[in-house]
Amino acid sequence: MTDLSHPGEQSLKAFDRRSGSLVERALFNHRAWVLWLCLLLTLGLGAASTRLGLNASFEKMIPTGHPYIANYLANQPELTGLGNAVRIAVEAPGGSIYDAHYLELLARLNDKVFLLPGVDRPFMKSLWTPNMRWMAVTEEGVEGGRVIPDDYDGSPDSLDTVRRNAARSGEIGQTIAVDGRSSLIFVPLMDIDAQTGKPLDYSALSQQLERLRTEFQAQGLTLHITGFVKVVGDLIEGLRQVLLFFAAAIVIATLMLYAFTRCLRSTLLVMACSLVAVVWQLGLVALLGFELDPYSVLVPFLVLAIGMSHGAQKMNGIMQDIGRGMHRLVAARFTFRRLFLAGLTALLCDAVGFGVLMLIDIQVIQDLALIASIGVAVLVFTNLILLPILLSYCGVSARAAVRSLRSEDAALCGKKHALWAFLDRFTQRRWATVTLIVSALLGGGGWWISQQLQVGDLDAGAPELRADSRYNRDNGFMVAHYGASSDVFAVIVRTPDNACSDYTTLMRVDALEWRLRQLPGVEATASLASLNRSLLVGMSEGNPKWYDLTQNQALLNSITGRAPRELFNQSCNTLTLYTYLRDHKAVTLTRLVNEVEAFAQANNTADVKFLLAAGNAGIEAATNIVVKQANHDMLYWVYGAVIVLCLLTFRSVAAVICVVLPLMLTSILCEVLMVWLGIGVKVATLPVIALGVGIGVDYALYVMSILLARRKAGDSLSQAYYQALLFTGKVVMLTGVTLAVGVATWAFSPIKFQADMGILLAFMFLLNMVGALVLLPALAHFLLPAPAAAVTSEHSITTTGKTS
Repeated sequence: MTDLSHPGEQSLKAFDRRSGSLVERALFNHRAWVLWLCLLLTLGLGAASTRLGLNASFEKMIPTGHPYIANYLANQPELTGLGNAVRIAVEAPGGSIYDAHYLELLARLNDKVFLLPGVDRPFMKSLWTPNMRWMAVTEEGVEGGRVIPDDYDGSPDSLDTVRRNAARSGEIGQTIAVDGRSSLIFVPLMDIDAQTGKPLDYSALSQQLERLRTEFQAQGLTLHITGFVKVVGDLIEGLRQVLLFFAAAIVIATLMLYAFTRCLRSTLLVMACSLVAVVWQLGLVALLGFELDPYSVLVPFLVLAIGMSHGAQKMNGIMQDIGRGMHRLVAARFTFRRLFLAGLTALLCDAVGFGVLMLIDIQVIQDLALIASIGVAVLVFTNLILLPILLSYCGVSARAAVRSLRSEDAALCGKKHALWAFLDRFTQRRWATVTLIVSALLGGGGWWISQQLQVGDLDAGAPELRADSRYNRDNGFMVAHYGASSDVFAVIVRTPDNACSDYTTLMRVDALEWRLRQLPGVEATASLASLNRSLLVGMSEGNPKWYDLTQNQALLNSITGRAPRELFNQSCNTLTLYTYLRDHKAVTLTRLVNEVEAFAQANNTADVKFLLAAGNAGIEAATNIVVKQANHDMLYWVYGAVIVLCLLTFRSVAAVICVVLPLMLTSILCEVLMVWLGIGVKVATLPVIALGVGIGVDYALYVMSILLARRKAGDSLSQAYYQALLFTGKVVMLTGVTLAVGVATWAFSPIKFQADMGILLAFMFLLNMVGALVLLPALAHFLLPAPAAAVTSEHSITTTGKTS
């Protein structure tokens, strides 16, 4: 490397094209070939990106490796509708479902829903399906039949019969609303469309349900629809509005970058290279056979943000060197030499931040990690290589180049920029001491508050959506009008074949059911044991003293034979204990899981085992457990990898401490913010914490790389830090503020989890920037020793282009 202060080296003719590393020579001595290759890749991958789909899968959203989910999947054929299902509450216009016009419309709706793709038709349930039955003990014995009998004709007598059968069906509060003003159509779904053999298209199915809603509401009915497919459908529908926020963020970033550079061509090149990275990423994702989902669709913006951050650093370095009189090609090559290693290390840390998400046993998170890692990989080519080469051709505005050196020229005259002079004070002992004390207090207090951080959903309904969204209003209707809510936690009881009605087994099930009913948040339970109790009363002339389990095994077998198949399977070796919850908040699920685990540990035998868990609440409980463990493991891995990469880059333990401690403080304070905002650690928010570390380290790396270089050149800490501020620090501030403002617009998104991510990312972008500019120099004052002697060499590169 050559001393940039030598006048001859500032001339393109005098520049030695054979200087620099092998990588630099290969790239810059063959610039045209590199540009043509990038153009072909952009066109090819851009065409491939048009085939990228947007969908979601139920099984991708759950931790299939967890024992609870393994139990559910192993017994899935025996568990009717306890996974992915849609519930449609159909409200009567006249105030009662026992109305001929209502039942006629319900029958037509039932038939249309029955024919929708992906419906598990044998287990669909409504007033019109054959499995909607009643049972009663009369003078002639135990009788039963369909709630709507075969001879129903819509007459007043037929309607009275339906009303009477419904009252005897045991479905009041489950399929029929408590107030009798609406009824449910329960629609279990399969992950594979039987007609096409392909994964179920949730977006298309959600749109079909919306068309049915529109059609039948025009005829007087009111439909309330809940279920995973509607959550995904509403999220995908909301993503169309999300694109507007992405566009706004791009515009904001472009305007702020231009306001900083006052150079249109370099600003457009930085944004163009970042957008090229997104195009390459989406094209590669499509070629690898992946689809975007409501979670990974946010990743392209993060890649754009990271690309802009690195691109701005390269553009600023080239602009300053051109301002010192260098040819644009020479400036591009020297900036490449100075910042390529720091940029590559930063991108590796970003990749680690994404890569550790692969440790989470939830496929949707693993897909997000892979898609994001692809994006970070292409940034190495588009923003660390393509951008300097483009700038070596286009250069920057001469006026902007001169303007970029104002602060440096003022410093040479003894005048420091007010903001940089203020930040430089944190290298002094008094300011550094106060900063460390305040940081320690914030860290300690923040850690204490962060212990209150909960895992899982903290709100009722679908927390991914706004509380006033149509889905959550529909869910509120379900909870208010049905005793059996849509939040179902199911315990699987395995027995030997033909032994599910054994008295001892039923007694254990009954004991667990009683204990669960005592828990806060549990609204109702249902099992074969409680059905036996109720029917025994009916067979005993309604005398409540017989509300018990009889020891007469023959009678138990007789009652079991008439029980609905939702409670036990055909082989009579699996029982299902349903627990209907008021909500699926983390505290409710944790309390329930602990109770069932304790009971199972005390009552499991070689023949009878109580297994967790099925139902949407059971799956949510397993997800919470996986997320809680992954939250700790993820942080250990991401910090471990960042420490190793920084050690390899800086070869200094002290420098690594200066870089990592601000990141740790930001992570702690981010958890405090989550506690204050009522945001739990869940699938949607878990990636933010890892990303905050991976992306946040970029700021510190760029500042530390220049600071160490100037210290080795013999500068004092104050001089070295001030030069780092002039060269990379001001761009760190620019990108931190720009990215924070960009993602802060997400707070207005109709999708709540995106709004949460925007708030958390904006907070982490800003705090990591402050940490790199304030806490890092304060730590450096105590940890970075003064160099023994200045390192001078005729082949050394200074950060400013001046003689050191």
